[in-house]
Amino acid sequence: MVSLNKFLIIFLILGCTSCAKVGYLWDQGLGQMRLLSQGRANQEVLDDPSVSIEIKEKIKLIEKYKDFFYRYWSMKPSGIYSETTLLKGDAVTYLVIASPFDKIEARKHCFPFMGCFPYLGFFSKQKAQDFARELEEDRMETYVRPVYAYSTLGYFEDKVLSSFFHYDDYGLSELIFHELFHTLFFIKDEVDFNEALATYFAREMALEYFAWNDQQIQAKEAQERRQALISSAFATNIKNLNEELKKRSFKTPIEAKTFRESYWKETLKPNIEKVCTDNPGKGCFPLNKPWNNASLAAFMTYENKGEDIKSLHKSLGIDLKSFFLHLKKSYSNYKKNKKKQSFSDSFLERPKK
Repeated sequence: MVSLNKFLIIFLILGCTSCAKVGYLWDQGLGQMRLLSQGRANQEVLDDPSVSIEIKEKIKLIEKYKDFFYRYWSMKPSGIYSETTLLKGDAVTYLVIASPFDKIEARKHCFPFMGCFPYLGFFSKQKAQDFARELEEDRMETYVRPVYAYSTLGYFEDKVLSSFFHYDDYGLSELIFHELFHTLFFIKDEVDFNEALATYFAREMALEYFAWNDQQIQAKEAQERRQALISSAFATNIKNLNEELKKRSFKTPIEAKTFRESYWKETLKPNIEKVCTDNPGKGCFPLNKPWNNASLAAFMTYENKGEDIKSLHKSLGIDLKSFFLHLKKSYSNYKKNKKKQSFSDSFLERPKK
């Protein structure tokens, strides 16, 4: 367990430079401490007759995935995921994403050392909803979404959370590899690229762990290609909608919402329906939920560069471990050269012919 003294030092370092955020930081710190303090050693949970067999099997799987992860990278295992916290609710935390009513752009929240994030997270669903209402009073559009897993980037020994158990065995492996990858590599101020990298490396590791045959891999890749095509088309249409919003001077949120709904019905929806029809498969996710500027901004935040990462890896013709070394070396050179462009753009940039 992390000592309270250590936490207070971290809190003071972060909070003293931004007094307006002290209340939020303090509340989040206490929430994190409660989460840590509620953890029980995995073996204790496995020996507890009141805990279901299903939960115990998930914990055993997570221990296997963790062991594979550290052996894969030839690292000494950390204390992460050595304890389990059984949550009272389904989610561990809730993200609040906000965007102005007249453009699709996530409001950023910045902290010393950690950089800026296009959201704020709350352990309490009620506090997340209260914060969203405050933003809405300031004429912002908001989106509150549950989170089932997150990483403290190695600052604390993260626990196995009962919210992990929503995933099937394969999805759980990708989740564990994803969150653990964040402890190996994280770039300040590039949330979307961090997620893209973690997702890509987790996927590749999961394929190696399960040793799928060619047919299984091809089926999964076909499904991923379809999702990528739909996501790419949706992202392009969102960018077009945003440009249309910026061209107009809306005086009220109602005016902007009316225009967006009209654009969705007449342009965006038909475009996405065509992409889904031209690429047969299961579901057409952009059409399955209502959207506002905040949820669209959230989608764009996580509309990652996974395909670009995959293409670069393939073009280099090296295995995953060598690709990771290439990533770290590239980041080291980037910091030395102090380029103006983002690291993701620098890393994925192809030489001009």
